[in-house]
Amino acid sequence: MTALRIAAGVMLVLSVAINFANIIGRYFLSVSIPWAEEAMLFLMISTVFLAAAPVGWLGRHIRMDVIVSLLPPRAREVFEVLSDLVTIATCVMLAIFAWPVMTMLAELDQRSETANFPMVIPQAVVPLGLILMALLVGVRLFVRGVRHDDVISSREIER
Repeated sequence: MTALRIAAGVMLVLSVAINFANIIGRYFLSVSIPWAEEAMLFLMISTVFLAAAPVGWLGRHIRMDVIVSLLPPRAREVFEVLSDLVTIATCVMLAIFAWPVMTMLAELDQRSETANFPMVIPQAVVPLGLILMALLVGVRLFVRGVRHDDVISSREIER
């Protein structure tokens, strides 16, 4: 969890630094970094998908739970378990669907246009993040039961 949070944070800071350097170069030196847009896009995608796993662990992913929160505790627990199972299934299926794209990009050695960066790397972060999220939601569900943010405080979940 800590490694994923640190990696996502570092990528976010790196993206901001590249953007800042590009702004300084463009407006003060009349030179821009040609690969900056691609690099920032890849870093942002990586940030989102690596940070998805800790978000899933904490149960803070987007859920439509307005009606569920009005249910009695036992019914709410059933719906929250169902929600976690659907989240796991969705993450796994999306990761499976991403696999052929990754293998094709690797086989063709497709690279980004200006940065000449292998496209398989940023594409691989998507299923990696989804599988990690599915794994952590499953572990949370198995080890701790239904423990969403609205059920207990996030400090108790993180322990």
